[in-house]
Amino acid sequence: MTRTLLSPPSFPGKGVGGLGLFTMSTPLATHDFAPGALDAALEFLKRTRWDLRILRKVHVFRDRFHIIDVNGDYFEVRGVGYPDADIIPLLRAVNTAFDPQAIHTPIEHEYKEFATGRRHTWAEDRVM
Repeated sequence: MTRTLLSPPSFPGKGVGGLGLFTMSTPLATHDFAPGALDAALEFLKRTRWDLRILRKVHVFRDRFHIIDVNGDYFEVRGVGYPDADIIPLLRAVNTAFDPQAIHTPIEHEYKEFATGRRHTWAEDRVM
């Protein structure tokens, strides 16, 4: 008796087999970052942010980063990554929860993953 292995079904928005294992498709929009052109990248994020649903996470590679929503759709900014100083204001623009002192530390993995939706406590900026 032989068994035939079937591939798991793929459901839109649910990943492979509905298990939440997302496969990255093509980005909805991309921006090519140029050194010294931080304002253009921030404007891209501000303009395209509302094309996504609720932001879920950010993947920061050595040379690019992805802003990913709850449906698995994402935007890509190429030419800037975690070794670059300009990544800090870009991550703050999408409310990413990260440590600015540790963001530039090299890692063995392909990318660093951070959650979005960072909130600040009331009166955080006041000195007691």
